[in-house]
Amino acid sequence: MLRLFALCLTPRWIVSATVAIIGLLSVGLVALLLQDNSYTKPAYDKLECDNSISLTTVSVQSEATLAPVIHDGNEFTATSSGEPKLEKATFMMLVRNSEVHDARSSIRYVEDRFNKNFHYPWLFINDEPFSSEFVKMTRSLVSGNASYGVVPKEAWSMPNWIDRQKAEECMKTMESHKIPYGGMESYRHMCRFFSGFFYRHELLAEYDYYWRVEPNTQLYCDITYDPFTFMRETNKTYGFTITLHEHESTIETLWSTVRNFSRAHPEHIHPNNALDFIVDDQKSITEGSYNFCHFWSNFEIASLKFFRSQAYGDFFDALDRSGGFFYERWGDAPVHSIAAALMVDKAEIHWFYDVGYRHQDYMHCPEPLAEFHDSGKCFCNPDQNVDRKSYSCTKEYRRMRGEPGGQ
Repeated sequence: MLRLFALCLTPRWIVSATVAIIGLLSVGLVALLLQDNSYTKPAYDKLECDNSISLTTVSVQSEATLAPVIHDGNEFTATSSGEPKLEKATFMMLVRNSEVHDARSSIRYVEDRFNKNFHYPWLFINDEPFSSEFVKMTRSLVSGNASYGVVPKEAWSMPNWIDRQKAEECMKTMESHKIPYGGMESYRHMCRFFSGFFYRHELLAEYDYYWRVEPNTQLYCDITYDPFTFMRETNKTYGFTITLHEHESTIETLWSTVRNFSRAHPEHIHPNNALDFIVDDQKSITEGSYNFCHFWSNFEIASLKFFRSQAYGDFFDALDRSGGFFYERWGDAPVHSIAAALMVDKAEIHWFYDVGYRHQDYMHCPEPLAEFHDSGKCFCNPDQNVDRKSYSCTKEYRRMRGEPGGQ
């Protein structure tokens, strides 16, 4: 029978069998290589988090290094079950249903670079109810709990002291002058919500810290320690990655309103404030002019206790009553930045220099090659780092800190 079987084999069948056998041998060889500790994996594997990395502090040696990398030095504090010990903290994203794929991209970056090892919860907030598709497609990506909420009506509408006709005329004028988002009412609602209402939302009631995440943002460096724990243990109040200059035409009367507030509430101005970040020439609030520097608030890790304080509440109420959110186009970034600069001890403001971050056209990329790039910790291009651009406020921040390279 074997003889008959052999006689029935055609040359084509023999060739096919030979190819199959070679394929099986190749698979076996690859498996053996993977089991061999001497086999070197491709460099792209280094982009994944490595919990064995022992992070150290990088000090400023010269003006070529923009800032120190400061953190607690620990990957995380484990509980008895082996899970990280979490702070009372959460991620927060204001997002529309139509931005679901941009939201998913941001979630994936945060989870891959940090949260897959910690499992902090996510809060998603919208000005209308979330669709079942949005909930399904975002919940599938988060490693912690996910909650979904709606902005209260009073936080997404013009208050009764605003003259709607005047506000609409101002929007038309700003749009005709091609001021970014100048004609958008919804953008103003968003800025006002982040300036004075997000921290009051019921979903954030149980938390002490938040990490704001925007749709379509990227993280480029592994974060193997807990920034929330760092904030608590070092008594930090406000953390950022990027500083920029605001468009002057959007906040023409903001500083005069801030001056009036400082006169009415001198008790809210911290004696060791960061005024030198937002005012040049070492002048006082009433003497100096705003230099338009701000922390770019689409990435911020901050204390909710600060925003819930009497000082910040009085500050926001004064701004809100002036009408500048609608008659002009005051952004939440300069509002948060001025508040932090005036009412917080400057030692409590932290630059997360070790967090590679990009949103739209601006990217912060840590520069020291040995610490961040040769090690495989980061995969951004340091040549594209916004910190050295003329429109960055890195020099003003370093001046306020008394560091080399400040103006």
